[in-house]
Amino acid sequence: MGSPCVTGYELDESTGKFSAYLNGSCSFTLEGSYQLSYKSTIGGFISRGKLTGLEGVKVKLLFVWVDIVEVSRSGEDLEFSVGIASAGFPMDNFEECPQCGCGLNCANGEIEEGRRNPIGVSSF
Repeated sequence: MGSPCVTGYELDESTGKFSAYLNGSCSFTLEGSYQLSYKSTIGGFISRGKLTGLEGVKVKLLFVWVDIVEVSRSGEDLEFSVGIASAGFPMDNFEECPQCGCGLNCANGEIEEGRRNPIGVSSF
């Protein structure tokens, strides 16, 4: 299983418009309940503490995939917004690069049982 880490990027410093290139598309489960999907190119606008106008990142809610349109920093949490709702996750959850298929809960490419962090999540 691969990792969706950034292999390159482009940034227009005057507008904040960016494109980040990953080593392929990827999906995995975060915190045992949110299934995320990344395309091989993610784009949007970057400003202090915030990514907006995101393209290429989705989350599965019930049976439907919806775009994550914004990520913002709130203290030590990252808030992921789908437009009408958001969910927060501790920033330290993102210090390591997730693995396709098993995210951050991997042991030899498989989901590691018992590795679930308690978090405060506002409902999507």
